[in-house]
Amino acid sequence: MSAVKPVLSPLTRCALETEAHVASEGWGQAPRLFALARSGELLRAQPALAAVLGDIDPDEYSAIEQEDAIVGDDLEKALGHTAWPDDVEGVALAVERIIVPPSAQTDTFGTRGSTTERLASHAEREDVRLLVAALRGGEIITLVRRRAEDSDDKVAIGTNIAPGLVDALKATLAG
Repeated sequence: MSAVKPVLSPLTRCALETEAHVASEGWGQAPRLFALARSGELLRAQPALAAVLGDIDPDEYSAIEQEDAIVGDDLEKALGHTAWPDDVEGVALAVERIIVPPSAQTDTFGTRGSTTERLASHAEREDVRLLVAALRGGEIITLVRRRAEDSDDKVAIGTNIAPGLVDALKATLAG
């Protein structure tokens, strides 16, 4: 008996493909920003891409990486200065984070070093990669890949996982 596959939205499929692309380059990456456009519109605007993209569904989304869009460590500042033209229907951001249990704040209070250093060296720390994607129409999706279970079939999918990042991405689309 074959496994039942869930029906995924075009945004979710694009997010999963984009996250797998980012994951193929390993851990320790800087944040990566992608513009999302309907594949059909992208091919109409740039017919030469047909040779690269091959036979694709025009209603699906394509992610176009915005190299050098995020310079330095100030992700908030970079997103605050980002705006998209009308033909960009959405945006996706891949970013690595460290998560720790709530007790970690208490465990490390008063110890030496910066908060980031203390949490990064905490025994219960966990490395994750988030890929947050948002469309102008309001649809959002967040993917989480845990370094401890670094496999495409172990990526968690949710909508309210990283509300701060979702709000920041939505703000880049407003206007």
